Amino acid sequence: MNRAVSPDAASRNRFDGRSEIGQIGPKRLFITGGTGFFGKSMLDYRLRHPEWPWAKAEWVILSRSPERFAAEHACLVNQPGVSFVAGDVRDFAFPSGSFDAIIHAATSAVTTLSDAEMTSVIMDGAQHVMEFARTAECDKILFTSSGAVYGPRVAPAAEDDACEPATAYGKGKLAVERLLVDAGLDVKLARCFAFVGPYLNRGIHYAIGNFIQNCLDGKPIVINGDGTPYRSYLYADDLVEWLFAVLEKGVSGRPYNVGSDVALPIKELADKVRAVLETGNAICIKGEATAQRPSVYVPVVERAKSELGVNIKIDLEEAIRLSVKVSGS
Repeated sequence: MNRAVSPDAASRNRFDGRSEIGQIGPKRLFITGGTGFFGKSMLDYRLRHPEWPWAKAEWVILSRSPERFAAEHACLVNQPGVSFVAGDVRDFAFPSGSFDAIIHAATSAVTTLSDAEMTSVIMDGAQHVMEFARTAECDKILFTSSGAVYGPRVAPAAEDDACEPATAYGKGKLAVERLLVDAGLDVKLARCFAFVGPYLNRGIHYAIGNFIQNCLDGKPIVINGDGTPYRSYLYADDLVEWLFAVLEKGVSGRPYNVGSDVALPIKELADKVRAVLETGNAICIKGEATAQRPSVYVPVVERAKSELGVNIKIDLEEAIRLSVKVSGS
């Protein structure tokens, strides 16, 4: 069972109590995807930072199964001002009342979905959220897009680079960006890359999660490729702070990359995870080296840093340690 992070003293003091959104702060926030990695990380951050202005807001969270989520993550659910709505992002019943902001983060992370189903979740879900926004008299939406909108690359991606997505996921995310902007809403766009934290699903296609679980289980770390692709990982608490900075300060319709620009090859990542967790797992690289330039899934983040005032506060070594340092539920 995933559990709440037990932060060290430095982590407890990450928020200094100053409001970036005024003295009163927001009143009501609606979140789709609120029980996935992003949502769990936001709820955990809220629980540990009661002085955070957003922690004083009412959070209404969409979940396909609130009961199951409550059974697995009671510590995240049992917070004052947090409630849940049951339903699919494509057809959920609209909660009553008005909302000050919507965070639309619902997208399946399961790669076994057909392209048609993935497109439906992304596109039909966005259409339904837009209709809800009108009903809820809310024109401020943070959309968690993806670095996948840039397509395959051999260099870090900046926001002004051409977008040439190669997957249904990336194509859908880019289409929703344009849909929301064209609708005339106050839409904040966060192009999210790769992350790590205690709520990352270690059983699916995330290399760092797989490597951490391999080390915890005492199993060999298996790299199916040649280990040369470059990746970078932002810790969950930094992710939350960056997302809310985009929501609060981002220019409407202007995309902001969200992620770490500190990159390393996958084979070095395996070495680092093993060293940080002090295990002796074998590292098995199955692929053969090629003459091709390695792929790079890494953001350029100067826009976010300069315009939003965000920074990377947790380095990768500490992020790995915190991702397995948990306490009671």
